[in-house]
Amino acid sequence: MIDFAREVARVRYPVLAASAVAWTVLAAGLSGLHLHADILCTDNGVATMPGSLSLLLAMNPPAAVAAAWALMLVAMMSPLLIPAIHHVRFSSFARRRARSIALFLAGYGAVWMTCGALLTGIKLAALALAPQSYIPAAVSALIAFVWQASPFKQRCLNRCHDNRPIAAFGLEADLDALRFGLRHGIWCAGACSALMLFAMLLPEGHLAAMAAVAILIFCERVEDPEPPRWKMRGLRRVSLIVAARTRIRLRMLLCRVPVSS
Repeated sequence: MIDFAREVARVRYPVLAASAVAWTVLAAGLSGLHLHADILCTDNGVATMPGSLSLLLAMNPPAAVAAAWALMLVAMMSPLLIPAIHHVRFSSFARRRARSIALFLAGYGAVWMTCGALLTGIKLAALALAPQSYIPAAVSALIAFVWQASPFKQRCLNRCHDNRPIAAFGLEADLDALRFGLRHGIWCAGACSALMLFAMLLPEGHLAAMAAVAILIFCERVEDPEPPRWKMRGLRRVSLIVAARTRIRLRMLLCRVPVSS
């Protein structure tokens, strides 16, 4: 008989530990996450596009930016992958589990690294056009707000819950794990990219904004799939859970209060 709680725990705890380590490194400022743009402004506060881009690229080597982005992905996204990794692990024979999970993560990571390159390019362009300005972040916040309420966002979230069957043997099993990672990454990026871009475009407070976005997207992922429609998404189910637990705690406390005669 399979102990499902123990099987899930074997995935949950290592993944959460990896996320905690990544957040610790980011909080310690050891990742180089913030793109350097200190010398972009001229005496009158204006920077030209060609010169700014060349300086930005020189000050932010692609390898360092990619490494920082990968670390941020581990911090933010790994908790969201616990159900998918458990699905891959449970669908694979013991001797294939490590390889299947690695292929799944490779597909997922390839999508997000590509998305990260696009988002970083947008941020570099924003820094070149409007260094230390909140205008790009405000524009992206408006886009993220509309996307957050759109039925297209719900379609992405629904697909994030779609665990496809994985073959048990041979090359087909490897390809299924890789394809599952690619599909999961595409729909996850579709659901989360707008929020992440807003956090990236803020002139200050990137880490705090990314942490807030991570909490929001985790709360979204807890929601059950539902028909796509226009509505604001985010903290509804988590708020209901917190409210229910608070009511239970209050009732327990009230029951313990002695009644005076």
